[in-house]
Amino acid sequence: MLRIITQWSDAQVELKRICGRIHTDDQIMHKEATVRDILQSVKRLGNRAVLHYTEEFDQLTLTADELRVSGAEMEAAYHQVSKELQDAIRLASQQIEIFHRQRVPRSWVQFNDDDVVLGKRYTPVDAAGIYIPGGQAAYPSSVLMNAIPARIAGVRRIIMVTPAKGTKAVNPSVLVAAQEAGIEEIYRIGGAQAIAALAYGTETIPKVDVITGPGNIYVTLAKKLVYGTVGIDSLAGPSEVLIIADSSANPIHIAADLLAQAEHDPLAAAILITTDHYLATQVTIEVDRQLENHPRRLLTEKAIAHYGIIIVVDTLNRAAQLSNDFAPEHLELEINEPWDLLPHIRHAGAIFLGCSTPEAVGDYLAGPNHTLPTSGAARYASALGVETFMKSSSIIQYSPLALQKVAHAIEILAKTEGLPSHGDSVHFRIATITGSSTDE
Repeated sequence: MLRIITQWSDAQVELKRICGRIHTDDQIMHKEATVRDILQSVKRLGNRAVLHYTEEFDQLTLTADELRVSGAEMEAAYHQVSKELQDAIRLASQQIEIFHRQRVPRSWVQFNDDDVVLGKRYTPVDAAGIYIPGGQAAYPSSVLMNAIPARIAGVRRIIMVTPAKGTKAVNPSVLVAAQEAGIEEIYRIGGAQAIAALAYGTETIPKVDVITGPGNIYVTLAKKLVYGTVGIDSLAGPSEVLIIADSSANPIHIAADLLAQAEHDPLAAAILITTDHYLATQVTIEVDRQLENHPRRLLTEKAIAHYGIIIVVDTLNRAAQLSNDFAPEHLELEINEPWDLLPHIRHAGAIFLGCSTPEAVGDYLAGPNHTLPTSGAARYASALGVETFMKSSSIIQYSPLALQKVAHAIEILAKTEGLPSHGDSVHFRIATITGSSTDE
């Protein structure tokens, strides 16, 4: 049963504990050492190491020629999924594309006095690697959320990696989603070895510039360790939802939303903050009822037991304060006037307003990305988007007259910092412009 907390200090302690849950793993150092070994092996041995670790960890024996998913397999995937699922994938793809096309940063220049030109130029990376978890579950939505922004950004080469089953087959729904998103290059590998292959390249798998996509702790640690060699989207932790609700909320809906988060993973967090004690009680009863015949009951109950709580507060402003302290990945405002509370919300990965907007809408096809900052990272980070696959270059052009006007200030600053050639690079140009001696 969900615990109900009514004391402010207890609520703060519990939220801090839940936010830091991933860092309490006492084996994290051992796992990181394992990942370092995998990365170095793949860097040195290429395909040989990738194939070795795929056999060791995934019990899947492949040859180098079998790493890439063939065109025939991709085409066959359409015959292995229902027309209904294909239509849902296409609808989600359209909605995601519409949203992300609004987010493409635009290059700009401004022309100032004295023929000074300043600006910023945005260009996509050449190659992006997308990691899609596999194994027992299939995540076609994650394919769309990662690949579509990359394509819209203008990335020329998008490579997807995803683990295969024992039959060597990649889930057909994932292959259909990949094709709908414009991906043609897919490799059937997962884990830290897949991240290493993308970061360093092998004889078969090309090196990329940016790696995105969620994964288990080994994938997350691998992304952390290759950052700098390549860019990454984020270090995704276990998923989380925080719901702020008042007396207008339906306890059946709230319970379903909490369980929708808890069913992801035993480390998933499901938190309700409410001003209504009666609602809190009803939600605990409803969670237990909905769990009775839940297909993923064991892991969902584990998440609820360890990282599921209900906090009762006096006002919605107090609820917003606790939410800002936690900085949730997903925040639902299941209250009568959600837009009134929105100005008080400072930190959240995605905000779902009103009682008809469950998180599942955003997970699948509203359009905004579902790859979001977790574990408090919403304080400084944003959702994955087109910008993840782009970078900017500053544009600067000075005329001779403009350089003359700022030359003295530049020389003073260069002298102060002990960088004489910086000053000389300006001084000699001014001498050329004015026809004066460089010794002056």
